[in-house]
This record gives sequence, structure tokens and C-alpha cells, in this order.
Amino acid sequence: MSRRSATSSDHPKVCACPSGLDPYRLPNHVAVIMDGNGRWAKARGLPRMVGHRAGVEALKRTLRLCSDWGIGALTAYAFSTENWSRPGDEVNFLMTLFERVLQRELESLEREKVRIRFLGDLEGLPSGLQELISEATELTVRNTGIHFNVCTNYGGRRELVLAAQKLAQRAARGDLDPTLIDENSFEAELLTAGEVDPDLLIRTSGERRISNFLLWQLAYAEIHVTDVCWPDFDEVALTKALFDYQSRCRRFGGLDPIAANHLGS
Repeated sequence: MSRRSATSSDHPKVCACPSGLDPYRLPNHVAVIMDGNGRWAKARGLPRMVGHRAGVEALKRTLRLCSDWGIGALTAYAFSTENWSRPGDEVNFLMTLFERVLQRELESLEREKVRIRFLGDLEGLPSGLQELISEATELTVRNTGIHFNVCTNYGGRRELVLAAQKLAQRAARGDLDPTLIDENSFEAELLTAGEVDPDLLIRTSGERRISNFLLWQLAYAEIHVTDVCWPDFDEVALTKALFDYQSRCRRFGGLDPIAANHLGS
């Protein structure tokens, strides 16, 4: 399984981050499940759509903070394959919102050297949004700043099935010996191919499940759950998540180095 430890060499830049955080032990890649937009709006007596708009602002804040603090990648769960079951007016609003936000923010993303990719079944999206996604991906593909991955019409199980199908097709053509299929060859067929796996998963609004998100890639991610609804996710909430991350001992199935030394003595 591909993974890297968070060291100074992993980060192209180390910017001022909140006092007390170790800038050399930040996660390389943060993934977020942005939950609670509707509940945030309901608690204020507002339509759910207002919550989604506020959620966009929270995502912009989080992207900027991650970029400023030297975190290499941010992957956001924007719209799942299951979200199509929501009321039609909400789905239509979200698709229009995605299109308008991308159109409005593309120049800024390019100026900030953000590389944006959209992961999921993009053919299932409205044609206008597909065109904008293609334009944004092409425009930013060579950018050297933070990698911003937006999971749109994405499902983790579907991603795994498609990867298996691709390998099976290659094997059926005689281009691949099935006995040589390993984690690396499987990973190369995933939508995140070429990206380091997330070190930290943040889920907002108190939910404690991964909801069919990055099922392969999150195998060794540290999970931080906060009761904060996504629209209220800010610098304070992100800082708490990073402190939580830095408090963990990441063993990847091995022993704590201190425990290992004790056993060997």
C-alpha cells in the first residue's frame, strides 16, 4: 500500500501554522466528508440550499488553510452516487451550484497554482458542468500547488469494481498475467492513481461512518470526527483536527517504536 510519512521533505513549503502544531508532522493528504449543511440551515430556520452555499465557503477556507500551511493534497466528498436519491430540486440546485462556483473560482485556482481534479462518474453530470470540469482540469494540470480533488458522483465500491473490470479486461486480452496482480497494479487503476493516500480523514457533524468514500485509500488514515457542522468548519476546527492527528502514533500494523525497543531489551 502506498504511503509516506509526514516529513519536511514531503512538503514543498512550510508556512506559518498555528502555534503548537509541528509543521514537519502535518498530513501530506487530508480527506474531508463535508456533512451537516442541511442541519446547519435547519437549526437557523433557513432553507437547505443556504446551508449548501455556506458549505462552499467552508471548503474554500479549508483549501486555503491547507495550502497556506503546506499540506500537499485535499480531497473533498462533494456528491456521492447515493446523493441522486435526494429531492430533485435539491439535486438540481447542487449541480447548478457546482457549475457556478467552478466558473467563478477557476481564475483564482489558477492564480494560486492549485491543481484540481474531479473524481467520479463524470459522464453522469450535466453537460455544462462536464465542460467546465474538463476546462478546469486541463488549465490546472501543470500547477505546482496543492492538489485539490473533488469527488463528484463518486462511490467507493463503484471505483473498486471499475478497477477490477479494467484489470480483468487486460488479463482477458492476454496483456496481463492475473498472478502478477498486486496492490500496486490495482491502485494504478483507481481514480486517485498517482496521489499519495490520505493520512487524515475529517468527518463533520458528528457522524461516525465513511459513507462509501475512498474505501481503498483510507485503509491507514487517521479518522477525526467533529460535531461541528461543515458550514462552521473553520481554522479552529481544522487546527483541532491536526492536533488530534499529531497526537496519534501511526504504526501501520507494526509496533510503537518505544514498545518495540522495550521488547527488544
